[in-house]
Amino acid sequence: MRAVEVVRPGPLTTVQDGGRVGVAALGVPRAGALDPGALRLVNRLVGNAPDAAVLEATLGGVALRALEPVLVAVLGAPAPVLVDGRAVAWGAPVRVPTGAVLAVGAPTSGLRCYLSVAGGFAVPPVLGSRSTDLLAGLGPAPLAAGQLLPVGPPTGPPCWIDPLPLPAPPRELLLRLDLGPRADWFGPGALRTLDSGRWTVSPASNRVGLRLTGPLLERLPDRGELPSEGMVLGAVQVPPDGLPVVFLADHPTTGGYPVLGVVPAGDLASAAQAAPGTPVRFTRSMR
Repeated sequence: MRAVEVVRPGPLTTVQDGGRVGVAALGVPRAGALDPGALRLVNRLVGNAPDAAVLEATLGGVALRALEPVLVAVLGAPAPVLVDGRAVAWGAPVRVPTGAVLAVGAPTSGLRCYLSVAGGFAVPPVLGSRSTDLLAGLGPAPLAAGQLLPVGPPTGPPCWIDPLPLPAPPRELLLRLDLGPRADWFGPGALRTLDSGRWTVSPASNRVGLRLTGPLLERLPDRGELPSEGMVLGAVQVPPDGLPVVFLADHPTTGGYPVLGVVPAGDLASAAQAAPGTPVRFTRSMR
């Protein structure tokens, strides 16, 4: 079995791929990489299929020992990449010899690094995906020191790309918003706040949702409570405290708090790289 050994797992490193498709009716979130563009490109660099399993390292810090020669790449949040203490390229294929340790440092900006290996990480799939789902507890557990991660056989040649077609981590996160389905639970004052307000990303954010701190979005007082209803990726749910939560890949499939609007999936890759303290604004769709 081809494998790499986890020397250091970092603050939170999970296996992620393209996610679980078509299982929401079972109450199972999609999961998968929070930054799909980085997932596809980091796999392309080492010759993998676009949705092959990679490591998603929140705040970097992961280190792996090669048990035989492997080809790897690191993308997503810019971070130092070292092989046996020597700096190597970020955003390019890197060969790691037997016994050498590949280490990813803390990001210089952004939040999540993506590490691919030629052949992909061949952990057992669950419901069609190798992704770790932190909410439902499906897939492999977050990495632990001493763990062996199986690696599949290489499937294609490496690729060098210059320049890399990825946006930089955001200095300010601007999220488009399609109102509904429960925008009528909020009065004109809340909608004015939505248009003019400034929020920041809370340290309590995680793969389930981007939690925001800032002005409150108050519900109309006569609306009571909702029965649970379906939730989608990008839903902006407003709990009783009035602080919006933008649902990300591990979001629950149902919920009882009103959804003011939905952020298009294309804006969520930037949300995945928004570190705590990043300013956030919403702009309503004109459709």
